[in-house]
Amino acid sequence: MTNNDVIRLIRETFDFSDATMSKIFSLADKQVSGTEIGNWLKREHDPAFKICYDDELAAFLNGLIINMRGPKDGPATVAEQKLSNNLILKKIKIALDLKAEDLRDIIALTGSSVSNYELSAFFRKPDHKNYRPLRNRLLRNFFEGMQLKYREGQ
Repeated sequence: MTNNDVIRLIRETFDFSDATMSKIFSLADKQVSGTEIGNWLKREHDPAFKICYDDELAAFLNGLIINMRGPKDGPATVAEQKLSNNLILKKIKIALDLKAEDLRDIIALTGSSVSNYELSAFFRKPDHKNYRPLRNRLLRNFFEGMQLKYREGQ
């Protein structure tokens, strides 16, 4: 799953406008134009398509956390230079204030399931013996479930 897919799916799920997307980036001290956002949202075959790099997606996800939960006390979070599916899920979990049961329910909306053990393994540090990398398919199921949950009735 690409960073562009993640931004595209979040935008579709919450029906964010270009202005809202720019505001979310600015909350994480990252200034982006509507053109940049538009180019990230394009499909790979479009000549104007641009790759969204890890630090850009990390800034967006940090801004999403601030947008949904409010700013935290202390120094601003620095955007990570390298993202994994596990970290993407963790940041969305924080932004939406989701508990393990909420995550399982969202994934279940797609007909898939995940155990509490598996979920806890996704949120462990990579050097922990019980850490498991989150596969693209499960992250896609999560986003699909998010769309079903948050776009329901729109």
